[in-house]
Amino acid sequence: MKTKIAREFHWEMGHRLQHHKGLCRNIHGHSYRLWVEIEGEPDEHGMVMDYGDMKRIVTPVLGELDHCFLCSDSDTRMKEFFTDGDFKVVYVPFETTAENIAAYLLDKLWVKFSGMSRIESIRLQVHETQNTYAQVEKTRA
Repeated sequence: MKTKIAREFHWEMGHRLQHHKGLCRNIHGHSYRLWVEIEGEPDEHGMVMDYGDMKRIVTPVLGELDHCFLCSDSDTRMKEFFTDGDFKVVYVPFETTAENIAAYLLDKLWVKFSGMSRIESIRLQVHETQNTYAQVEKTRA
């Protein structure tokens, strides 16, 4: 019987949307929440995955982003600013929208989870605020 399990994770991160016409064009940050939901067949003991194992997989990925400034590699203004300082910056090849961040995390985590034969799909929700999230999902072909 297919079963879903999920765990919530948190990290702090700054960014800006350089092409946005609204307030998000400014440098700002969020207390991000990530829901990782996996689906698969439980083992003979009734577990799809141990929550501690999930934490050991997800935490290092988020650790790369925690307290960083996530910067599009096309944002020349921010790249110039960060050149002269000792800041934690992660450059990515996309605009740092919630949707793109969710897809980025899904790509990184799919590599780690897809090697586990019981895991059939992963769904991520990236919450930027209490009221908003972007959701992505990948299923084993």
